[in-house]
Amino acid sequence: MAGEFPLTAESTYLIGRALGHDLIRTNPRASVVIGQDTRESSSWIADRVMLGLASTGVEAHSAGVITTPGVAYLARSRKYAAGVVISASHNPWTDNGIKVFSGDGYKLPDAHEFAIEQEIFALLQNPESHPEPSLKLAPSLPGEAELRRAYIEWLATNVRADLSRLRVLVDCANGAATAEAPELFRACGVRATFLNASPDGQNINESCGALHPEIVARAVAKKKGQFDLGVTFDGDADRALFSDANGRVVNGDGILLLAARDMQARGVLTNSTIVATTMSNMGLEIALRNSGISMLRANVGDKYVLEEMLKSDATLGGEQSGHVIFRDGEATTGDGLLTALRVMEIMARSGRSIADLISDLKVFPQTIQNVRVREKIPFAQVPEIQRAIESAERELDGNGRVVVRYSGTEALARVMVEAESEEKMKAVVSSIAGAIKHALGT
Repeated sequence: MAGEFPLTAESTYLIGRALGHDLIRTNPRASVVIGQDTRESSSWIADRVMLGLASTGVEAHSAGVITTPGVAYLARSRKYAAGVVISASHNPWTDNGIKVFSGDGYKLPDAHEFAIEQEIFALLQNPESHPEPSLKLAPSLPGEAELRRAYIEWLATNVRADLSRLRVLVDCANGAATAEAPELFRACGVRATFLNASPDGQNINESCGALHPEIVARAVAKKKGQFDLGVTFDGDADRALFSDANGRVVNGDGILLLAARDMQARGVLTNSTIVATTMSNMGLEIALRNSGISMLRANVGDKYVLEEMLKSDATLGGEQSGHVIFRDGEATTGDGLLTALRVMEIMARSGRSIADLISDLKVFPQTIQNVRVREKIPFAQVPEIQRAIESAERELDGNGRVVVRYSGTEALARVMVEAESEEKMKAVVSSIAGAIKHALGT
């Protein structure tokens, strides 16, 4: 929670100082771009981080309220040593966080983050040895309008289709998208109507945004015929979810399908391969396969999706949650605004609705059953469990899937099954869960 450790006035200053030390080791003239969302705590946290950076000689430029991917773009395009985002994404307004991008626009590797964290903890052990300088810095808000404008112009100039016929209802989550989405969509000729675009510091994500895509979906359905598309951003707008013209929610799986087909048709889908996660529905994998496109699965988390994309040279990847990463251009992270524009471009170029573009996506029924266990023995070492899993996979015969794993924090085995029918799904999950309970249950 903002205002409590580790996000106190003292610790946020020392976080800035530790990051500054890290940057000047390799670049004595390092400068940083910093952006924030609309939480009331974001501005004071940004001010404190900027003071910490300045205490080490690092100059910080504030972009004010801007999306997380906007900071990543500015860090890369303006050759800053790093980009810093003050945001807690989709979480309540009382929370906050600090995210750092390297100068190439990518999130810091785990090892680099750990090294900076170690320095932060060392500084916190003896804060009186690091007194605050008596510097008078300009506050982080409103920030440099030119920086925000550069990000908007980059997004707009990459649009290659006429979007002027599209009527779109947009939920800005009372978050960072409110600072860029209206101007961006206006510049692209989109006829957009905005909801939840009046942030007051405490209403970010409150019954709106990407945790509640049904809000826009219901509004679109209620005004049937008035909108071609609904778009929902989260608090820092690094992801987007959608609604079709009939008020049905379209998640990241649907967006990956229509984007993959479009990129394949344009010859920019490298190796005819995309990266999704272990949670992406089997229906997506089958629809892609029918279009001649392979799907790799990464662990849940956009960081892991990107790692697999870089490893396999994939140009498209994403998650059900709406994080979609396009690597056929300059993007280095999931960007909700970019994703929304891509979806609108595909609709405009094809002349087809989003519902039509994914009409063959059959979402398989999915269930997850938890089984409490005495100990976490690898499943492959327990013959009874291994037999149950192999039997289930034979029964599904490629038209469904089984994922069995242990919880990272609890003494639980998680059994996830997708199948063509509810009946088969329930039978398969019951069989595997029963074997685990018999062999390892408490």
